[in-house]
Amino acid sequence: MPEKVLVKELENVVVRFSGDSGDGMQLVGTLFSNVSAAIGDEISTFPDYPAEIRAPQGTLGGVSGFQVHLGKGVYMPGDKADVLVTMNPAALKTNLKYVKSDGIIIFDTDTFGKSDLEKALFQTDDPFAELGVTQQLVPVAITSMVKDSLANSGLDNKAILRCKNMFALGLVCWLFNRPLDQVEHLLQNKFAKKPSLLEANIKVMVDGYNYGGNIHASVTTYHIETGNSQKGLYTEINGNKATALGLIAASEKSGCPLFLGSYPITPASDILHELAKRKDLGVKVVQAEDEIAGICTAIGASFAGNLAATSTSGPGLALKSEAIGLAVMAELPLVIVDVQRGGPSTGLPTKSEQTDLLQALYGRNGESPVVVLAASTPTNCFDMAFAAAKIALEHMTPVILLSDAFIANGSSAWCIPHMEEYPDITPNYVKPEMLAENWRPYKRDPKTSVRYWAIPGMEGFMHRLGGLEKDSLTGAISTDPNNHQHMTDLRQAKIDYIVNCIPSLKVEGNPDADLLVVGWGGTYGHLFSAVNELNHEGLKVALAHFNYINPLPANTAEVLCRYKKVVVCEQNNGQFASVLCGKIPGLVVSRFNRVQGQPFVVSELKEYFIKLLEK
Repeated sequence: MPEKVLVKELENVVVRFSGDSGDGMQLVGTLFSNVSAAIGDEISTFPDYPAEIRAPQGTLGGVSGFQVHLGKGVYMPGDKADVLVTMNPAALKTNLKYVKSDGIIIFDTDTFGKSDLEKALFQTDDPFAELGVTQQLVPVAITSMVKDSLANSGLDNKAILRCKNMFALGLVCWLFNRPLDQVEHLLQNKFAKKPSLLEANIKVMVDGYNYGGNIHASVTTYHIETGNSQKGLYTEINGNKATALGLIAASEKSGCPLFLGSYPITPASDILHELAKRKDLGVKVVQAEDEIAGICTAIGASFAGNLAATSTSGPGLALKSEAIGLAVMAELPLVIVDVQRGGPSTGLPTKSEQTDLLQALYGRNGESPVVVLAASTPTNCFDMAFAAAKIALEHMTPVILLSDAFIANGSSAWCIPHMEEYPDITPNYVKPEMLAENWRPYKRDPKTSVRYWAIPGMEGFMHRLGGLEKDSLTGAISTDPNNHQHMTDLRQAKIDYIVNCIPSLKVEGNPDADLLVVGWGGTYGHLFSAVNELNHEGLKVALAHFNYINPLPANTAEVLCRYKKVVVCEQNNGQFASVLCGKIPGLVVSRFNRVQGQPFVVSELKEYFIKLLEK
């Protein structure tokens, strides 16, 4: 008689890997995500790093996690996991709250000894009873089986133990019917120069997969519906890489060589790393000695005719503020990518917030207007980086692109676009006939207020720019009060005109909604999921999500004033809500604010929205 196999049919599922910082949970999560994306699943990932640098092994402070949501209709990494893979008691203790009550917990029995429990601050010798665990437990002697598997491999004990994560990956691939040949291909790329490690990791992974087959009668397995309906070539991509590729695409479309001047800072450093690899596309990268030098090299590159960019996070944006003002005064194109993290000061460098908005809008001396955009998903980082570069080059202005640690490190399945679908980028260059018109560096287009861009070396267009106020006609230094007022107005008018070049605000959800949810930036997936679920439950809710912050879309006031109830949701204490209420007379909004370094929780959002609907 055949054994009974427990199979759960789901549209989507959430898996969370957890262990010490050195246990390779980020690698395992990334591999599992890549394979899922390759076979057609929609995915959304959330790497959850510790802020400490290699805390003592087995302690609560050193736990690293990686969560992936996969299947169909996936917009965020999921509130709670269906399956938790935990490599030690500390990982169990810190991650149990993220597991559904009817979920599965796979744990390494070899790491649950007395000393392991003490390191994780357990008071008894039964951690599961102490924590009140209700989930299905799958005890697996991972460490022992990996040692047995590689006993004759020639690797030392330390190298053998580093392969434990591959056993867990094999087991999870069995659990969700993921093809091992796809993982093997990814491992071959990673360990191409280390054949002994490649062979060991593949062997252990296959053993983990086969072990799953041996216990299938007692463990629930999952069949997941694939979600990608759009035809095309897909890859898994995180927000930082998408941002880098968006800048490269803008460089190709504009004909301007790409220059990045930056200083490494968590969580933005991967943009620097990614662009440093692309010398084959003519990308020039300078890793400067500090944040100020990074942006100043970019300003110099912009003056010389490059698409210039700099990347940073909140503390670095503060340091760059004076130089951003210089780019405003000189009216040079510049893209500043700010991957927001928890603050203030060093704050929570590996966690995510939206607390740099007011700094991006107003954090400079003088009247110093810049364009501010915000990416909403990992894949949207490509489009918004492209848009930031297009606006900067065509309107001769600094553009601040706000990302955040959640979407910068998180991944989604990305359908690689065809570049012919993207618009051309046409910098506002000087024209040869302007020489006869007594050209000066602040001569500008009368319609857009954008000054014409002369590249050093163009015959007859020699000029100087600087941080002192200039006469609007001659370009000479001027302290005349009326001229300063005039130039201040011109710089603002140039930004205001850009409203004609950006898309209108779009409303999603129920067209007859009783409540409008407003968000911006990286909260899109969670807000859309909450709104979507409430509409399926029979409530009337809509979502207006902003990618363009300054200037706001032209129809912003009309959209927001159309609804009786409006709630603005942010990972700060209400910065965007204050901006909207300051710009739209009479607008009254409710506010949902969280500053916890973690993404929104969809269930909390729904609960709050329901209360607003009941008032």
